[in-house]
Amino acid sequence: MSDRYDVAIAGAGPAGAQCARDLAARDYDVVVLETESEAEFPRQSNKSTAGTFPSMMASFGIPDDVVMSFTDDVVLESPSDYYESYQPGAVLEFADFKRFLVEDGRESGAEYRFDARVSRPILGDDGTIEGVKYAGDEEVYADIVVDATGPAAPIAQALDVVDLERENQAIGIEYEMEGVDLDHPEFADLRRSMMLRLDHDIAPGGYSWIFATGETSAKVGICYIQNDRHREFAKEGQTVDGYLEDWIENDPRFADAEVLEGKVHRGSAHIQRPGRMHTDGFLAIGDTVPTIDPLWGEGIHKGMKSARAAAATIDRCLTDADRPTDAESLALYDQLWHEEVAPRMNARLLLTELLYLAPNERYDRLMRDLRRTDDDTLAKANRGEKRAMAKLIHLDDLPLLAKYARERLA
Repeated sequence: MSDRYDVAIAGAGPAGAQCARDLAARDYDVVVLETESEAEFPRQSNKSTAGTFPSMMASFGIPDDVVMSFTDDVVLESPSDYYESYQPGAVLEFADFKRFLVEDGRESGAEYRFDARVSRPILGDDGTIEGVKYAGDEEVYADIVVDATGPAAPIAQALDVVDLERENQAIGIEYEMEGVDLDHPEFADLRRSMMLRLDHDIAPGGYSWIFATGETSAKVGICYIQNDRHREFAKEGQTVDGYLEDWIENDPRFADAEVLEGKVHRGSAHIQRPGRMHTDGFLAIGDTVPTIDPLWGEGIHKGMKSARAAAATIDRCLTDADRPTDAESLALYDQLWHEEVAPRMNARLLLTELLYLAPNERYDRLMRDLRRTDDDTLAKANRGEKRAMAKLIHLDDLPLLAKYARERLA
């Protein structure tokens, strides 16, 4: 094995593996360093609900055989109402999806080293990164290093590139279940749907979900941000596991359901606007940035797009006869990220914070508001288009807006 590469990538998640796929396809020498053992990969990191859409599958050449189920609709639930929107999607078997990305990258020439936890950067005399240490005292050198380790971010944090704030950390837990009544008469038909529920009694300061994987099987979970809103609505001493168990115990759709053995997934991500994403010889991608969708927590597509933006930036630099890898040359990545990966990020974060600030009764009204608007309003609001967001705001939301403003000023 060589110890000198064009690019070294820390982390074999969707972002890291996709970046390796793109670069290897362009014949660059790429090595990916992954913490887990190859025999168990991705047991520890199999944490995503893995709901995605046809645009991701087509853009990145993802085969149907990693799909657990194809869905027709997205359903939003409030405590007493729901809204259905036609939006074809796919629920992936996340472990199979990750293994596909690794094997496809290998076929293009990317090298993978497992049992290779990256610990810190190797710096030159001028303070510029030249490589990384991994698996104890092992070393690898590269023209460009990419951190795709997610919130751990050992290289990005050592280089002072990212600042992940604890109050913006979202935590989640998910069960894969059998025997779920996905067509219960009290609720929307979820047999071919991905459902997200806004209800502080179930997930204070966040949301819960049911993603159908079969006629009576589903991924079921909750997620919330550990912020002031969560603390306002939370039950004292309750854990994320406890909230999910309470929902399963009290929702009639789970009366005859059971959790599949070994199918409990946990994860965390940060919901915030990224600051710096690069420096000399270095890029941060995926959840390291962070890149997760602030409103609904979708991370796969955005993580993959951030990987492609990074690969395009690296390709541009290394194609140049001088092979520049300084911060100014790599700044293209930040531009592509804000233009193509997560445009209108500020507006979308505003919508996210307002949404989770609202009380339960406002969620019921939101369902009515969505039904009276055209089908594109939710999609446009989700993209951060202010006109669409304005259609969902009323005069009696002024106290809510004032409360948000006071919290922001504070």
